[in-house]
Amino acid sequence: MNTISIGVTPDPALSPVYLRNIQREIMDSSSDNHNLRKYLSKKIIKQDQMRVIDRNATALGVSELQLMEGAGHALATVVRRYNPASVLILCGSGNNGGDGMVAARLLAHEMDVTVCHYVGRKNSSACIAQRNILAHCAVQVHEFRCRAEIRAFAHDFSSTDIIVDALLGTGVSGELREPLCSCVQLVNESKKTVISADLPTPGIHPISICAFHHAKTEDAEVFDIGIPILAEVCTGPGDLLLIPPRDKTAHKGVGGSILVIGGGPYQGAPYLAGLAALRAGADIIRVASPISLPFPDIIHEPMKGETISDDDYEKLISLCEAADVVICGMGLGSHSHQVITAIAPYCKKAVFDADALRNPLPVSDETLYTPHAGEFARITGKKPEEELIHRAETVRKSGIPGVVLLKGVTDIITNGDNVRFNKTGTPAMTTGGTGDVLAGVCGALLTNLPAFEAGCIGSYVTGRAGEIVTEKMGYGLAAQDLLQVIPHVLYNNQEE
Repeated sequence: MNTISIGVTPDPALSPVYLRNIQREIMDSSSDNHNLRKYLSKKIIKQDQMRVIDRNATALGVSELQLMEGAGHALATVVRRYNPASVLILCGSGNNGGDGMVAARLLAHEMDVTVCHYVGRKNSSACIAQRNILAHCAVQVHEFRCRAEIRAFAHDFSSTDIIVDALLGTGVSGELREPLCSCVQLVNESKKTVISADLPTPGIHPISICAFHHAKTEDAEVFDIGIPILAEVCTGPGDLLLIPPRDKTAHKGVGGSILVIGGGPYQGAPYLAGLAALRAGADIIRVASPISLPFPDIIHEPMKGETISDDDYEKLISLCEAADVVICGMGLGSHSHQVITAIAPYCKKAVFDADALRNPLPVSDETLYTPHAGEFARITGKKPEEELIHRAETVRKSGIPGVVLLKGVTDIITNGDNVRFNKTGTPAMTTGGTGDVLAGVCGALLTNLPAFEAGCIGSYVTGRAGEIVTEKMGYGLAAQDLLQVIPHVLYNNQEE
């Protein structure tokens, strides 16, 4: 396999191609008077989902400090409702603490403001920036690092009119430890009115929860802090934060065992999918195919004839049951479909692509389908519209029994409820084999992620890899060129 040298920008989202694609999405939606707000979540969202949105927002040019200003303004608005003469704001060492510090600065001209700042081992850069600004404000700041230090400020808890809890927010994980346990105890002993920023710290029971962008718990009041709509409805580098980190004690197999079923009429396709799954983090790749190609990293499982047939049924069932994920359809041809539908129930998780996308649709326990427009029309009888929103609605309401990743200029990913769009990719990716690579990447991700998230991340990563290759090579892109770039996009740009 030929190799190419590719220079990669530090942030995968800030490439000119990515930003042009996003800008085109904005222009298309505005000119056609489409409202992408319909795809914003209306439910309580999880903390890891909010981290994704925050990271995507910064990739679109909205800085952490800008978001923090919006959150601080919202928090100050809620505090003012109670008309206090004094407020005690408890700030953690992360961005939630920075939100509280912005509120402290805004309220300092109206009331007596005291801040108790927990200086942890890790302090976010945005929180440090806000702490430095407070040094020039009429705000009394107490820093604490241990139980004794926060206990020394017990009088501030009992003497204030209102307490703002900005200790942890969406950054909370694990059990609460000292000195935060003592801080919570002092809050509860004070019996004061408490407002929590975004999420209550465990053990604190606020009268009001001021949530930013989305509610993360029941009974929260939601405030807009300026996050772009596309940070939520489009995929971006924030989605990579959902990928579970590999444990330092990991052994062979923990990255997943993948079975690729395909080939016969078209030999290379299943091997491209298998190599892509390997590059996307899977540990063991088997290709069940009538054709053997010389890839030492892939285990070939030979089939009996020139195409996959009923004679291979028992062996395929055994292989499917042993695999964590099955990727099926690449290069299969049209004569093996009855075998694929028969073995599908034996798959724990599966990605069905290309020639597997025929009726009746194969269905596994958890399924991701990756059709292009023609394949979608073949299995549903409906041709996807050109216009984006109508296209998305057609896919969402298709009734396909799983997650659908409709490939196109804009990829659409839906589970029938949620809809996401992916704008990465270039026209150079019209070359044959890029869809096989996408299926392989999605299959590897499906090992450790739900199908919807695997489809979103797989779509983003494969398109982003195509952008990087295109920036270097222009329209000479070959599908195998993507394989070298995929690991970088997936694993070298995650936040610590």
